[in-house]
Amino acid sequence: MHLPTFLTPQSVDVAVEIAHRRVSVAQLGKSGGTAVVSAFASEPLADGVVTPALTGSNIAQPAIVIASLKKAFERAGLKPPRRIALVVPDSIARLALLPFEEIPARPADLDQLVRWQLRKAAPFSIDEAHVSYAVASRDGATTTLATVLARREVIAEYEAVANALGMHAGLVDLASLNVANTVLASGTAPTGDWLLVHLTQESTTLAIFRGQTLVSYRNRALADAEPLSTLVHQTAMYHEDRLGGSRFARVLLSGAGGDPIVAERARREIAERLGVTADVVDARTAVTLRDKITVGPDVLDALAAPVGILLRDRKAA
Repeated sequence: MHLPTFLTPQSVDVAVEIAHRRVSVAQLGKSGGTAVVSAFASEPLADGVVTPALTGSNIAQPAIVIASLKKAFERAGLKPPRRIALVVPDSIARLALLPFEEIPARPADLDQLVRWQLRKAAPFSIDEAHVSYAVASRDGATTTLATVLARREVIAEYEAVANALGMHAGLVDLASLNVANTVLASGTAPTGDWLLVHLTQESTTLAIFRGQTLVSYRNRALADAEPLSTLVHQTAMYHEDRLGGSRFARVLLSGAGGDPIVAERARREIAERLGVTADVVDARTAVTLRDKITVGPDVLDALAAPVGILLRDRKAA
């Protein structure tokens, strides 16, 4: 799956995720041609230390995040490398799918066109934004771009945590997109139309894929007071009415592994509305884990996005 990233991909084998309630570190290697997670650790963060948002300060207590990340590296048996891939929360950015009948030949003209389109809905000046985009699909004369917009100052806060440990983020990307990368790299990758539901403490993302193509993306903050059942219903209606879809071939759930009650309630609501049992994303379908890594729902949940960004990075490299 080729989707936009905030920075130019560079080959790395260590990923860091900074999320609302945890930091995670994963290293990916190879054994006999098979991708292997050779090291992993995750450290919890107290509520309020990281508050993902489009605007305003996201990392209220950077010293705590830096110390927690350092501890995660120590527990993983790793030294912070010079370069990493960095996973950031969905809610710090806006992803939009924009159709164009014509794509300018000059990259500078295309960049200007995309920025002009995004300017209308941006909650801050487009001049303050990181803007990235990639072709999501082509249908006849129409090219649809997946575009991602985030405020530079917000991205810089997450990068500064890595910089404090002597690391440079050569690749910065959203959590849900890399959970999807893990799903697509698995031996049981879905065919047909499928739905990814990515739950976090601060927001919910629902992304519809047609095979490997992203065809719909929606992120809603919990503050919007829309329960998951409503979001799933609205997404199903959009899938049927606007995308000509019917029953989803599969539904994949991520982000709720640390709370089994939340995960079970989400699975029940999805099954009741869609008639499809939601499967929890399991990175072991795409990679092998070293024996020393203790596996539980929380570990599998924390692994999904870091594994995805490392698999994506290897494909891009």
